[in-house]
Formats: sequence, structure tokens, C-alpha cells
Amino acid sequence: MLSNRLAKHFAAAAAASVVAGAANAAIVHWANANLVIPNTIDGLYINVETRTTGSAGSVVAGWDINPYSATSLTWFNATGTGMMRYPGATTGSAGNLAAGTVVGATGSYGSGAVTVGALPGNWVLNSVNTFGFRFVAADGLTHYGYGYFQIGSSISGADRMITDIFFEDVAATAITVVPAPGAIALLGLAGLAGRRRR
Repeated sequence: MLSNRLAKHFAAAAAASVVAGAANAAIVHWANANLVIPNTIDGLYINVETRTTGSAGSVVAGWDINPYSATSLTWFNATGTGMMRYPGATTGSAGNLAAGTVVGATGSYGSGAVTVGALPGNWVLNSVNTFGFRFVAADGLTHYGYGYFQIGSSISGADRMITDIFFEDVAATAITVVPAPGAIALLGLAGLAGRRRR
């Protein structure tokens, strides 16, 4: 019961932080996208706005992001797009972003292979990681978003899936990362466990 109340509390607080600051902006949520990323040189080309995907850029008009690679996890991006690096980093590819990170114009963006490890911003195996990105929408302007990426026991394994994607529908409007639902539940359970120890 307590963990459910905590989860609801964190969800409400997270939702409030997302909408604060942009009264006219709306967040587009591609819920349960469940995009399996093949461990191939082609990967998956994704147009986040039209929710279309394919194994080649030529079959996905206006594609934005492309996670791929049989040996690691690498991001390829269309012109004008990019993966947000962990705050403070100025080289490398997509960082694993913490809840509360603002994805916007002040971020540093790039492409390439992600780093797996224990340091802040590194990707974590057997976990849901959060990536940020920018893309040029159909309006010809830059928009910002983030997504949840589930990884199994190997960065180059078969268990790689983008579960959800969020982006701002108003150009040049920053978006704040909200924890994945599993992370909210874990926070609630951690609070409950801590309470029982007392």
C-alpha cells in the first residue's frame, strides 16, 4: 500500500516537473513503442514524430535516430539531430540520463557508441536506461525528447528495446526526464524497506 502511494506521489511530482515552464507546450508520448533493436549493422531507423521504423533510412521518410551495431550499441543520427551526452560531457554519444535532467538547447549532442559501466552517465546492463535526443520535425524546427531503452545482459545481445519515447510538440522547448515506471516502483520499495528496518 505504501509503495503504491509513494509511486503515485513520485509520478505526480514527475509529471508536474515536466509541464512546468512551458504552458502551451504538450508532451507527445509514444507509449509501449516496444521497438526491438536488432544487433545488426542496420539496426532500426526511427521517425519519432510519425512513429515509423525500418531497417534502412531509404524506407523511413524523415528518420531521426538509428540505434544499431552487432558488437556494441551505437547511435547514428540524421542531419540536425543528435543524442544528448551526459551533462558536463562534450564528447561521445548518448549518456544514460538521470531523472530531472533537462534535454534542451544547452545540452551537448553527438553520435557514436555508448559506454557501459558504473560511472554517472554510463549505460547499465540488465536495466532501463534513459536517452535524450534532438530532432528536426516536420515543421523544419528542432524539437527535444527522451526515451527509455531496456538492455539485457549484453550491450550487443538480442535483448535491446526502446519501450517509450517522449518529445515536446513545440519547437525549441526543453523537456525534463521523468523516471521510468519501474524506477518509480523501485523508489517506493526502497522507501518501504528502509521504513521496516527502523
